[in-house]
Amino acid sequence: MDGISTYNNFIALHKPQLLLSGVPEHFWPSVCKKITDQIFDAGLTFQLVQIDYEDTKKMPYDPIWSVIAIRDIECSDASHIYLVDHAWTFKANSIQSSLRNVPGLLERMCNLLQISDKTTEEQIDEVSKGIWKYAHTYAIGGDEFSVEDRVPVWYVLDELGSGITHSDTPNFRAVPFIYVPEQLTYTLLFPIKDVEEGDMVTRNFVEGHYPDPMQREAMLIPWKHYEHFGEDFAQVEPSSKYFLEGHIVETLPELDLLEVRETSSSKLKVFSEYRYINDYLTAPEFEIVDNENDADVLWYMNHFKEFQDLSVNSPNKFVNQFPFEYVMTIKDLLAVIARRSSEKYCNDNDSLDTNPVWLPTTFNMKTELPKFVAYYMQRKKAGLDNHWICKPYNLARGLDTYISDNLDFLCRLPLTGPKITQKYIDSPVLFDRPDVGLVKFDIRYVIILHSVRPTEVYVYNNFFLRFANKPFSLDNFEDYEKHFTVMNYSENAPLFKMLCADFKEAWSRQFANYNWADVEKSIFQMISELFSAATLKGPPCGIGKSPQSRALYAADIMLSWRKKGNEKIIQPIMLEMNWMPDCRRACEYYPDFYNDLFSVMFLNREVESCTKVM
Repeated sequence: MDGISTYNNFIALHKPQLLLSGVPEHFWPSVCKKITDQIFDAGLTFQLVQIDYEDTKKMPYDPIWSVIAIRDIECSDASHIYLVDHAWTFKANSIQSSLRNVPGLLERMCNLLQISDKTTEEQIDEVSKGIWKYAHTYAIGGDEFSVEDRVPVWYVLDELGSGITHSDTPNFRAVPFIYVPEQLTYTLLFPIKDVEEGDMVTRNFVEGHYPDPMQREAMLIPWKHYEHFGEDFAQVEPSSKYFLEGHIVETLPELDLLEVRETSSSKLKVFSEYRYINDYLTAPEFEIVDNENDADVLWYMNHFKEFQDLSVNSPNKFVNQFPFEYVMTIKDLLAVIARRSSEKYCNDNDSLDTNPVWLPTTFNMKTELPKFVAYYMQRKKAGLDNHWICKPYNLARGLDTYISDNLDFLCRLPLTGPKITQKYIDSPVLFDRPDVGLVKFDIRYVIILHSVRPTEVYVYNNFFLRFANKPFSLDNFEDYEKHFTVMNYSENAPLFKMLCADFKEAWSRQFANYNWADVEKSIFQMISELFSAATLKGPPCGIGKSPQSRALYAADIMLSWRKKGNEKIIQPIMLEMNWMPDCRRACEYYPDFYNDLFSVMFLNREVESCTKVM
């Protein structure tokens, strides 16, 4: 194949990537040639040097390495773009296993970080802590890839690439680049300023525009001294604009048209996109239909936004969603609205506990990183546990979720997409599993929102349980089966099942001094407080009133030990509120599940299996 057709094919595959990465077009032919011919010529232009700190003491933020230009470089010269290899590519929750199992990797990383005179396990621990000064990240986009494939990947450049230091006014850029034909990833290094022989090569580790300069400063904590550790960490509720950002606009119903609504005197016809409703809704008061136009109840699996049209054109129909219910089902917004339930943000004690006590202290890593850093450092100063769990706003199944007490790592996470960080529950109530030991568990309650203003909420009494597979301890955070309870999606992890009646019986034996009825009462009180907060304000800051709406959610809850004076009490903790929960297990365990729920939701009946909590 001649050079022109090779280049044309290369551009056809890679132009969007080059544009998105901001690689100037005059470099593209060189990129093509160097990748197709495997030309790694950075050594002819740059030299890696170790910095000598003999006369002065090396400070924590001082770099070990530097890269020097050994010739003049003009950024207009198309040849000055260089391929840099990746020494190590990894997921953030598999660092230690990689260091143990990949031959030569631990030795190479110890040389990079200048770690010596330690045992193998000490080396693994030191590399795990220190690698965040050298690790960078990318994620693969595109709907053709699975959610798992799109989880961010971390990588460490080869020794030359890792020697390049940070500058707020850099002379080079370095961007990851996937060579599609071979699915190989490199980094492209190219100048953005003219460089003279002997100049230090630098790059900006935190590119992009940040309206709050302290956000960028906090993201640079691995490499630069940070002066704001003592700042006030108190969180304030954001403006209504924050609640709308990134969301499709949804309309509100015409309430005056819904003051008088006719309900079917015969069977309620149900159009459902959810197979388990179609299979298990068997009560004689309901009939499953295939046509939306014929239905009295519309049960959609996708987000419904057109509440105004529904109120005008079909005022007598029900729909299974409320306007702006996402304020409760998206993790960062859930924390914002939950804080409304307490007048006081932080208790005046040495524990630095924030309110409400049933919400883990939560920060948005995109907008509140400086507040998180201040809170983290003040906890550290007070000698308090500082383990945090970081998770995306909108992913389930524990994907892209990490537990860490490493501030360098936590400050890098905003680069990987929208995330919250929550105080990890370091003193969970543990369940004694036969043949396993004391494990973490969480409880899922199915919740009906019957109306807003007045707010009416019911809880399905039969809860659902998920258990970890290994005994809990505050270590080995890469061990999924120790720290997480969702085993449904892991091929190799066994799934331990228990009905709530059996759990209550076991609870009475294991926790004789803590009556389950009292624990459940505190759970129902927490749910009531959350829904009060969620409906306290109107849209977009709260769930909207809609007489046509009924909705089903699932609350995932853990139990934690908490000191109250000299007493040790059990405190329920709200982990998340799930939209459109998977109810397959509910139907299999309790075949009347949907018969009972639909009777409450659409026939306004009280049923024994559901408790009204507000």
